[in-house]
Amino acid sequence: MKDKLPIKEVVALGFFMFALFLGAGNLIFPPILGQQSGESVWSAILGFLVTGVGLPLLAIITISNVEGNLDVLSERVHKTFAKVFPLVIYLTIGPFFGIPRTGTVVYEVGVVPFLSDANGFSLFLSTFIFFSMTYWLALNPAKLVDRVGKVLTPILLILIVIISIRGLYSPIGDIGKATETYLDGAFFSGFLEGFLTMDAIAALVFGIVVINRIQEKGVKTIQDIRSYTIKAGIIAGVGLSFVYMTLAYIGATSVNAIGMQDNGGAILTAVTSLLFGPFGTILLAVVITGACLTTSIGLVSACGEYVSRRFKSIPYPVIIAILCLFSFTMANLGLSQLISVSLPLLIAIYPITIVLISLSVGHKGKQLPSALYMGAIIGAGVVSLYDGLTMAGFEQDFLSRAFAYLPLYAEGIGWIVPSVVGGLIGYFYQFGKK
Repeated sequence: MKDKLPIKEVVALGFFMFALFLGAGNLIFPPILGQQSGESVWSAILGFLVTGVGLPLLAIITISNVEGNLDVLSERVHKTFAKVFPLVIYLTIGPFFGIPRTGTVVYEVGVVPFLSDANGFSLFLSTFIFFSMTYWLALNPAKLVDRVGKVLTPILLILIVIISIRGLYSPIGDIGKATETYLDGAFFSGFLEGFLTMDAIAALVFGIVVINRIQEKGVKTIQDIRSYTIKAGIIAGVGLSFVYMTLAYIGATSVNAIGMQDNGGAILTAVTSLLFGPFGTILLAVVITGACLTTSIGLVSACGEYVSRRFKSIPYPVIIAILCLFSFTMANLGLSQLISVSLPLLIAIYPITIVLISLSVGHKGKQLPSALYMGAIIGAGVVSLYDGLTMAGFEQDFLSRAFAYLPLYAEGIGWIVPSVVGGLIGYFYQFGKK
């Protein structure tokens, strides 16, 4: 048993975790936030960091307390909840949404700009190569830290630093004016935007991969596993914060040169072309491909290890082969339809995830009653499930009018007050029974 890991191994674990989180979405959100917040960019990005970095770090700490086992965390609510919730989490953020999306983003950003005629065959070939690489790199989880944390991530980070430094020291314009959303309360607006990364869900999924890698290095005690997981999470958090802040600044200084854009991907494409010329398109394609590949590897490994833990009779290589094949098929045939179902589901389960994480932070010091968990999750779930149904097109006018009276509902976090009330009801119910 190892009592201590070398610093270089801890750093590699941190780089590995950084790469798992840094998907294409994480590169696209900050530039659009920068454009819209303008002169209030630093207040906005500070709020973004609280929920976009702080909340996932809190989730990593929480999942480390149960050695990466989301089933154990979910059992604090109810045994039935523990059978359903983790499976929904892994399937939704994995093969039903996250994994297929990585392949299509690589095609759209990393391949299409270099084609004179994009067609179905080019998509087929691109995604086949991408998911073949994902399968090969995920096939041996024990080598993930060496392959991703020590090789792929440093290359990816160097390229991002090149873009960031050029954007910081040679900005293409002055910082623009804040739009209406950020004129008043820029911090709170950024705080809400940070929720959109949904990295708190990803943290619960990636926890099993990171903790298994730590255990494979000979660390066995829960205290040491937790300590190294937190250290790796801090390294990843620092890296993500650097990326978010620099990309937000690049977005804030881009308005005069490229105008207001609809999404962060368009901003990055235009800015890198202005900063680096034709080479900028290649640079951005490599960065996006690297970010998507590391995220895809992490998601496939996490889902594969979770399923193999639940269904021990199915070999891990078979599971990840099925995951990659399914994701490849969806990327070519039905991703848009799959996303139309998965996104509402993510909207529905995200507040429930945040409540579970928040309560579990206090669980270590004092065993919280299951009725408190259940009440808080039911309170949040009633609102979040309706939000998911609304996104799926099943909105009801009378329910929308009723929910509109909830505090912060217009800001997208109307589930907070019902969750607190539900938790208090559950607590006093349990107290009354005793």
